[in-house]
This record gives sequence, structure tokens and C-alpha cells, in this order.
Amino acid sequence: MAGLHIFGGTLDQMGMEYSVSVASDVGRAVAAELQGEIHVGRMDAAAMTTWLKANAVQCVIDAAHPYATVLRSNIQLACQTLGVELIRYERPSEGALVDHSLIHLAASVEDACSIASQFGKRILLTTGSKDLALFQQLLPEKHLIARVLPTADVIRQCELLGFGIDQIIAMKGPFSAQMNQALYQFCQPDVVITKESGQEGGFQEKIAPCIDAGIPCIVIIRPQTAKTPYGHISHSFDEVLTLLTRFQTREPA
Repeated sequence: MAGLHIFGGTLDQMGMEYSVSVASDVGRAVAAELQGEIHVGRMDAAAMTTWLKANAVQCVIDAAHPYATVLRSNIQLACQTLGVELIRYERPSEGALVDHSLIHLAASVEDACSIASQFGKRILLTTGSKDLALFQQLLPEKHLIARVLPTADVIRQCELLGFGIDQIIAMKGPFSAQMNQALYQFCQPDVVITKESGQEGGFQEKIAPCIDAGIPCIVIIRPQTAKTPYGHISHSFDEVLTLLTRFQTREPA
């Protein structure tokens, strides 16, 4: 489909031409194998509107991370301003998650830290690098171990925060349950903090080994957002493809 742009995802398996936005060089490294043209750089709603118009984008797919609330709001505003078709891909939720005494639900990083303070000293963070400074600020007495992406910028960020070599696990997921089990055995955490990342993010594969090993796991649940007043919500790539096909038939010859 001509003029198709994606924020935070890929359509390589659909065989379509598209461009894709990532926020930084870290995102570029993660997206290096994508076939679509990659645009690097953060944009607010105004910059996004200008860029979409200049590049004659006719349809946008918002496949951003479910926790990227500001980005998703900017995408919606830019598309609504231009009248551009918007498809918002929502990763299927884990629903009620897991009803188990070792699973503790948190509404935010702050809430997760409050819960984590009740457990032992060693905390394994599988939440990425974005909130490391906040975790460090709120849990100053804890020994934090961070699993992050293996890029120079992310490692440098960890080092600038004072994380030592025994506190950085640099790996790219998602991971199998067996891999997570091995990591937990190696790190010996008193508690694991993660996010409800859905099937794509290997959520069940992260919490199941915690339960098997008797390790408390704090899950930061997805931000609660109202239904999108502009655009279309899809919960599978098949639904996305159906909508794209419908839009394509409406394009002028």
C-alpha cells in the first residue's frame, strides 16, 4: 500500500512496502533487519504532523509498545489533524494475568518499588532501560540487576547510573521460559519486576519460571486508556491486513 507508515512494528511477514519510525539509534539497531525504510528520531504531535504530510503518508499503523502512552497520543492527534487513516494494533492482553500468591500487580513504577521494598535486597529488573534511574532513586538500598538491550548507548546509560558489571545483563529478547529460568538461577533474585508485555514480549515465559522457583514477581500492568476516538483498533495482524486491504481499494486509481 502506497504511503504506509508504521510506528513501532513491522509488516515484513505481509510483503508490503512501508516506512517505520523508531525513537533512537537503539531502535534502529533493533529494527536493522526490517525491510521497511527506517526513520530515526523522536517527534511530538506537531513534528509528526509535518513529517506525515511531507511524506504523503496515507495510512499509519500504531504498533507502539502498550506503555508508550505519550507516543500513542501524538500519533492519534497527528493522524486526526491530517485525516490520515489510523490503525492501532493492541497486543492481546493477558486478561486477569495469573492468580497466584507470588504475583503482585503494580499500577506504576512507583507502586512496583513500594511493593519491592518489602522483599529482599536483590531485585532483577526485566523492564528495559527507560526507568532505570527511577528504580535506582526509589530503591537506593537494593541491589538492582537490569536486563537490557545489548547496545552501546544502553550500556553507557547503565554505567552512567553507576551500575556495575555484575548488575548488567545485556540480551535481546523475547526469551523462552528455559532461558529465563537459567537467568533466575544465575542471578538469584529475591524478587523480579516485569511488565505485562503480552505474548510478543514473552510475558508468560517470564512469570512461569518465577512461580516454579518460588520467586515473587511484580507485574507493572498496562496503562488504562480510553477507547481510541479516532482510528481503528486491531488485535491481530490478520485484522490489520484486512483493514489495509479495505483502505487500498478506496485509493484513487
